[in-house]
Parts: sequence; structure tokens; C-alpha cells
Amino acid sequence: MKKGIMTIVALAFVINTESIARDQIKIVGSSTVYPFATVVAERFGKTSGFKTPVIESTGSGGGLKLFCNGLGTQHPDITNASRRIKMKEVKNCEKNGVSDITEIKIGFDGIAIANSKSGPTFDLTLKDVYLALAKDVPSDKEGKEVKPNPYKMWNEVNPKLPAKPILVIGPPPTSGTRDAFNELAIEKGCKQFPGRKALKKEDKNLYKSQCRAVREDGPYVEAGENDNLIIEKLVADPVALGVFGYSFLDQNKDKVKAANVDGVSPEFEAISSGKYPVSRSLFFYVKNAHAAVIPGIKQYVREFTSSKAVGFDGYLISKGLIPLQQSEREKFEKDGKILAKFDEKILKK
Repeated sequence: MKKGIMTIVALAFVINTESIARDQIKIVGSSTVYPFATVVAERFGKTSGFKTPVIESTGSGGGLKLFCNGLGTQHPDITNASRRIKMKEVKNCEKNGVSDITEIKIGFDGIAIANSKSGPTFDLTLKDVYLALAKDVPSDKEGKEVKPNPYKMWNEVNPKLPAKPILVIGPPPTSGTRDAFNELAIEKGCKQFPGRKALKKEDKNLYKSQCRAVREDGPYVEAGENDNLIIEKLVADPVALGVFGYSFLDQNKDKVKAANVDGVSPEFEAISSGKYPVSRSLFFYVKNAHAAVIPGIKQYVREFTSSKAVGFDGYLISKGLIPLQQSEREKFEKDGKILAKFDEKILKK
């Protein structure tokens, strides 16, 4: 009887293993990292002897949610992200058994604010961006109190700006670009009011909700995770501004032009040096338990972290990736080779 039960269990295991077996890497996540990952995946498929990985653009938040849903070949192996993983996402991963992951930083990206080449020229400050797009804005000069955003025209925000309606087309809340834009542009503009900056010390949660929340009354329009769709909308409406990564700006300079932010244009050198104020790091995360099961994961990571891909003369640089300094790139290349476990203590610093 005992032998029969063991046979049934073993048979069930074999059937289950065969039914979910997969010989192709599955990747989800950031629309910003997507074009870089696609180039790596295509080269990897042609040169490595492994199948070309399947990549789905779900947004950073959506990708991390799928990635953290559990172990097993029905779940993604890798997720791309245009921001670092959050502690609550790490905890969700751990809750679902995904306790061993590797973090790889691949480079930098600037978030561009741009419009059609046939449209007006914008020279914005972070304060302008905040006042134009925040859900609530200061009702007094110091910013001690807030009110629902009343501004409809750019010249109401700043008399130096064009007398055009505020219309900004950008990513949804599931996007890492949106997260980074809220933090690096809107929040930084919010902090220029002393009353808002003081609120951070008094009530951090209220500060975040008031300094990062985007208005929902029309001037900001969500365009999904497809940055190419934003470009198309800008071409169709020269008055509209769009929010997307530098790589898409670089690829579409014949169609759109970038606004300066605090007097700095989103150019390669300005982003890599940190001079451009709306810049962020790009990552991908590896589910290490899958590396022993899904063919090619280790080799794909090595390809993506190699100097020929992400070094100063790497093939991704021509696609718009801003490279890391050599010492930092070599650190992540080493982490990729050994699939070093991510230390969540980094998130507490």
C-alpha cells in the first residue's frame, strides 16, 4: 500500500513537471528597459544556442507583481524595472517563496518632457512641473496649506511659459517611469516650497501623498505602457507634452524636442553626470531558483552585464542607454556571474 502511494506521488510529480516544463526564458516588466532587453534577447538567441527569451512589457510595478507571485515555470524568470524594487515588493516575493533574487543595475536613463518639433518651446523648472501636474498645490507663498490644482494654462503656472493649455501625456501608475517622474520631478518641485519641505519632517506619509500625487482632472492623460503611443500623440497634437525615457527621445529626435528642466537639456553627458535633474537607474531582477531549471538564464545575465553590451562602447549605448562607471558595471557583472543574493538592507538606508 505504501509503495503504491509513493508511486502515485512520483507519477503526479512527473506529470506536473512535464506539464509546466519550459525551455525559454520568460521576462516581464519595464517599458523603458524593454527595448534594451529586446536587443540583448535577440542577440542572445542568435549566438548562444538557446532560444530567444520572450519579453512582455508590463510596466515596472506590474512586472514585479508577476515576478513575485511565486516559484515555478508558470511564473516569470526575470523582471525589468526602471526603478529599484520596493521593500513591500521584496516582502511580497518572500511571502510567495521568492526569497533568492539577484539585482542587476544596467545603466541610467533620463526622463524627458518633450513635445512635437512643430510645437512651442518649453523651458521648465521643477517648480513649474509640480504646479502644473500636482493634484494639490500651495494656497500660500510658503506652501503651508494646499488647495486643488486650479491651473489650466502654462502661463498661469509661470508667466514666462507659453499661453497654451496644460496637457501632458504620460505613463500610468504601474509604470516605473511614472514612479520616478513623481519622485524626481513633481516631488522635487514640491520641496521648493518651505511649508511642503517642513511637512516631510512632521508627517512623512501626508507629505508623500501631497507631493507625489498627480492631478486627475484632465491636464495629465495616461497613455498606457507604450511609449511609442505617446510619441504618436505628440506628433498629432503639437501643444501636448509627453513624459518618457531618454532612449525614446533619442530615437525620435526627428519628431519631438525636449524641454529644458532647470536649465538643463536631457543629453547623454548631463544624464550620466547627474546634472539633468530627472534621471534614474535601470535594473532587472533574476529569480535564482529558476536558473537551475530554465535553460539559458545564467548565460543571458552574463550577456546583458558584459562590457560588449553595457560598457562605454557597448551595443546598447547606441540604443540610448547611459552607461554606469566602469567600477560599478564590473561589480554588477560579477554579481550576475554568481547570481549574488539581493540584500534588502540596501532599501533601509
